[in-house]
Amino acid sequence: MLTIFFFIFLIGVLVLIHEFGHFFVAKKLGVRVDEFAFGFPPRLFSVVRNGTRYALNLLPIGGYVKIFGESGEGEDQPESFISRPVWQRFVIIVAGVAMNLILAWFFFSIGSGIGLPSVATPENKDKIQNVSVGIVGVAKSSPAESVDLRFGDLIVSAKTDGEAATIIEPEDFQNFIFSRLGREVTLTIKRGSATFEKSVTPRLTSPEGEGPLGVVLSQIGVIKTPWYLTWWEGLKMLFNSLLAIVAGIFFVLRDLIFSGRVSADISGPVGIFVFARQFGELGVSYLLQLAAILSVNLAILNALPFPALDGGRILFLLIEKVKGSRVDQRFERAIHTAGFVILILLMLAITYRDIAKVF
Repeated sequence: MLTIFFFIFLIGVLVLIHEFGHFFVAKKLGVRVDEFAFGFPPRLFSVVRNGTRYALNLLPIGGYVKIFGESGEGEDQPESFISRPVWQRFVIIVAGVAMNLILAWFFFSIGSGIGLPSVATPENKDKIQNVSVGIVGVAKSSPAESVDLRFGDLIVSAKTDGEAATIIEPEDFQNFIFSRLGREVTLTIKRGSATFEKSVTPRLTSPEGEGPLGVVLSQIGVIKTPWYLTWWEGLKMLFNSLLAIVAGIFFVLRDLIFSGRVSADISGPVGIFVFARQFGELGVSYLLQLAAILSVNLAILNALPFPALDGGRILFLLIEKVKGSRVDQRFERAIHTAGFVILILLMLAITYRDIAKVF
């Protein structure tokens, strides 16, 4: 139940912050905002202040903002969105993406101050603390997957037939496992604040590129940033995550366009929920990283030039700027509606696949 609450809260915060960006800039520019709501109807409670209805709705996933003139109405009224210059409409639209990036920067900065789990490297050996051997990858259909070993698990020790070994280096674990192929081994695992044992049998033969257990190991520790440098460290993490996610989306779109399939690595709400549950077991710093990365994902996805997304609306603004006149509003609405339907169908397909994976 705690994980469900966290998942709903996290998605709600990310979407609400995005909508708040549109709301805040529209208000500052004097554009009329009819409603700003947390959650989706039915409505539980609302109050009107300065012409804007602030509402609390029953379904607590995200929220929305209704800006007067978004659908083309009120073209002759100064408080209408559609009557404003292109640059003002652009700023209002892009504000949602900007807020998600700012939120991610905040999460990354807080996480770096608390202490973020990192892979030990020669470059960070002077800063990293509490170094342990951890799992950074689990192969599909491997012995490790069959006993639910996960990314982020720390291997404390291994034993079999009365023989035990403390694991300090990845080589310690590899040597222990390779000398006991086909024999059951009991591992002491630390996952977040919990410590427990898992029994697993290293396979005698392994697929190419995999070991007897099917895990990828590395030394993992914690790097804490001094409070006065957390903003800079958070900014660097934001930039690196932007590059990584943009590259990932590029490859996903390439596969979708040229092969007509969606990568198995793409997850919908169910997949994200499972991911959040696993990260929740690893501790607050992992959750902060997850929240920051999801916020960056939301920003980039909304910036894509696809109908119904912020990027699609910006594309129509660019067309208007180039041609010197507005695009027919009925045509634009039809395009955005079609885009919204496609996005919903894609999300349903991904959700169905996520459910099939889980069950």
